[in-house]
Amino acid sequence: MTRIVVLFNLKSDTDREAYEAWARSTDLPTVRALPSVDGFTVHPVSALLGSDAAPPYQFVEIIDVADMDQFGRDIAGETMQRIAGEFQAFTDHPVFMLTGSLD
Repeated sequence: MTRIVVLFNLKSDTDREAYEAWARSTDLPTVRALPSVDGFTVHPVSALLGSDAAPPYQFVEIIDVADMDQFGRDIAGETMQRIAGEFQAFTDHPVFMLTGSLD
């Protein structure tokens, strides 16, 4: 399994409540329904442990992908291209990291 970790901030002109409503109504259910995805969560970042400094990112997404080849096909479709465009409209330079596991 590949876990995709996405770190991002919202654009300065993005309404946080509008983004969160979109994530709940559109992004989460659509991505979770992809055949290649075993799990998808979005996490608002509240603080840095042991620090009063502001966190460098407002949100973290975690996507558990069972089959990266299928995931490539899934995200190439019209629906996911629309979702990706909407995500990009809300976010400011998201960072997508592919991870594995030491287990």
